[in-house]
Amino acid sequence: MHIAQRMQRLGTETAFLVLAKAKALEAQGKHVVHLEIGEPDFDTPVNIKTAAKKALDDGFTHYGPAPGLPDFRTAIARHMNERLGVSYSPNQVVVTPGGKPIMFFTILACVDEGDEVIYPNPGFPIYESVINFLGGKAVPLPLREDRQFRFDIEELKRLITPRTRMLIINSPQNPTGGILTRDDLKQIAGLAVEHDLIVLSDEIYSRIVYDGFTHVSIATMPGMAERTVVLDGFSKTYAMTGWRLGFGLMPEELARLVAQLQINSNSCTASFTQMAGLEALVGPQDEVTRMDAEFKRRRDVIVEGLNSIPGFRCHKPLGAFYVFPNITATGKSSKFLADYLLDEAGVACLSGTAFGAFGEGYLRFSYANSVENILIALDRVKKAVAML
Repeated sequence: MHIAQRMQRLGTETAFLVLAKAKALEAQGKHVVHLEIGEPDFDTPVNIKTAAKKALDDGFTHYGPAPGLPDFRTAIARHMNERLGVSYSPNQVVVTPGGKPIMFFTILACVDEGDEVIYPNPGFPIYESVINFLGGKAVPLPLREDRQFRFDIEELKRLITPRTRMLIINSPQNPTGGILTRDDLKQIAGLAVEHDLIVLSDEIYSRIVYDGFTHVSIATMPGMAERTVVLDGFSKTYAMTGWRLGFGLMPEELARLVAQLQINSNSCTASFTQMAGLEALVGPQDEVTRMDAEFKRRRDVIVEGLNSIPGFRCHKPLGAFYVFPNITATGKSSKFLADYLLDEAGVACLSGTAFGAFGEGYLRFSYANSVENILIALDRVKKAVAML
């Protein structure tokens, strides 16, 4: 069978590969603590599940409009306008099965072969994968620990060329938990306007923030609404990973093109899941508050525990549910140590290099697991590293 050459440029998401390996070890009788996958361990709130069941009974089992159900798009626009201080109409909202299609469709619609896209590295691996797959040039912007994994604005300036078409930002950030400040965003916005760049702003973790931090969207900066695509969704905030429900906010012209790409790929997003999403937005938010408080408690436990392990140094993240400890003092590579901890200690985590070349010297642990399991994992890591 002939396989298109472009498939050789397509990457993957290592978290799912490590999850599969961990599951295989469990099937052999090994106990594994899962700190590899970016998935809340909480159940979807009851009111959301009830709304989905009602939607099924009410006949929301058929095709819907490609950009999303009108009532749902209206609710998303209203919710985001109130929360972020933006001003979007329902016609600027496109609903997709998960957040990844917004990434894929936006890059597909805006980036020609040879166009350069600047993206954070270490960063979510699908950015680089899609850029390369579509024939763009992926230009990494290193995120460094000494800057709390924020952009170096001067370095960003140097990376912009006449071929630069798009800039991808992610705040709060996966895998580091870093957050771009209002001043960072102001400077980034100035560069985007000056160089006529499209900005894909991945804000999927925007409601999982700590220590009094308030999320700011770059779309609120002067001149940015007309050049920004805001990516958000329900997987992380509402523990709805399996529902596959995301959305993008974007200029109306681009929204029409993204909806057209959706028609050509998966037609539309499941109608009953959109009704569940509607309930998530307009219903009580108590569970969101509770989950965020528990994530903060877990963050504090895992940061303290990792910093007590010789060879580890762990920055305290301000958002998301990941820690990205520096492990260079162990003398081992990221990939070696991640594999060793799974095979020998039964702790599943990810190598920093799963998020790009600039992730070498780090591991990513997700603390979307119970404090009890986190403590077990910390004890195992400490003992395993001591054996090295």
